[in-house]
Amino acid sequence: MTLDPIHVENIARLAYGIAGDVDTTDHEDLAGRVWNDWLTGLRRDGRVVIEPVADHERRRTPIDDVALAERPFGTVHGLDSGTINPTTFKNGLVVDVAHAAMAAEPTDLDLHRDRTIVATVHAGDSTADFDGEWTKRDAGHTRQRVLHAPRVNRYAEGVVHALALYLAEGTHALDHADEVEELLILDGPIYPKELFTWEDRDPELGELAREAKPRAVVEKYVRLVERFVERDVPLAGFVKNPSSRTVVRTLARKGFESPWPDDTALYTRLLERREEDGSDGRGGRNDGGRAADSRLDDDLTFTTWFHSRGGADGTMAADADALGIDRTLDPELYEPTFMVLYDPRTDVTYKLEAPYAFTREEATRDRLTRQVLADVATTRGPPAAVGKADALARIDATEKAALRRKFEERFDSDQQATYDDHRWGKERY
Repeated sequence: MTLDPIHVENIARLAYGIAGDVDTTDHEDLAGRVWNDWLTGLRRDGRVVIEPVADHERRRTPIDDVALAERPFGTVHGLDSGTINPTTFKNGLVVDVAHAAMAAEPTDLDLHRDRTIVATVHAGDSTADFDGEWTKRDAGHTRQRVLHAPRVNRYAEGVVHALALYLAEGTHALDHADEVEELLILDGPIYPKELFTWEDRDPELGELAREAKPRAVVEKYVRLVERFVERDVPLAGFVKNPSSRTVVRTLARKGFESPWPDDTALYTRLLERREEDGSDGRGGRNDGGRAADSRLDDDLTFTTWFHSRGGADGTMAADADALGIDRTLDPELYEPTFMVLYDPRTDVTYKLEAPYAFTREEATRDRLTRQVLADVATTRGPPAAVGKADALARIDATEKAALRRKFEERFDSDQQATYDDHRWGKERY
């Protein structure tokens, strides 16, 4: 049954009551205080978790000008990994399959053909062993293997997903590292942060993160940083949907009541620009609750670079142990750093990450910043190389259904269906 018009109207009226209690002018003032007073060196438990790499500024650049500007990097490579999503079968197996690809801008068709495929399996049967060696197919263009995930009592779907995704991505990146001559941008963070969050989510997962197989996955990213530092080629990660809560959580522990659900909402407030139009002179409201100003969309706005040592990023901080993985460089060089970019045309906030090994140099920070600004200005989204890698690695709904059917046939076992599958008419084939 759908909502009647009277129900829609009644629900809409609730918004008026909610909006009347929210003073966004206060939010703007609070955001300014956080920027000026806290983000110059935010501490938690004695550790500085957020601090500027150098300058501490909010900047802007005309979209049309930066889109036409010369790119600092002539050739950019992007890398992504897609999965079929965790699937549980009636025989007790939980499986996910990840498929990684690297793309180049300008296009390199031979490189685009190469793929790394990982199937990760979790089994309730402790006697089962599905581990396999790396094998090659498609005349050597595809490298693939089966990984038997460590046993867990809970979170089996999350475990197989993370291990498949990051093992495929990390392996493909390392295998093709020497083909990148100027810049590699991962689609997502520079480290497997989902694995880093296990210690905070559950004690069992925390212990699992330090077992051999998860640590081997993380180690690939550590070695990737070292390889790119050795070759003096920058490595970055473009995060399309930043979800960090390091700043807002740290402020909450200090008694600062934050109106933002996560750090992205805070940075959006800091970077969004609005034109006053009949306002009270402070960007406020004087028209019965409607916004008194409109968003300006002629400039990209962005921050300078920050160190990040809180939340999931704390695992790779200089004073952390990186899950016990040996680091051959100065530990500080592995620390994640980031800048935030806001595109007013789409009202979307992005994050660009890079290890401190690259952003410690002002020239490299400037080149990375100018490159991502030019790319976002042109594409109205991720850099072109990242978009290409995403398209190559993505497994669409039809392909996912077909692959799951292949597993059902091989296992001689159906997928474990849920009521929601039936309720929402999910197609299995």
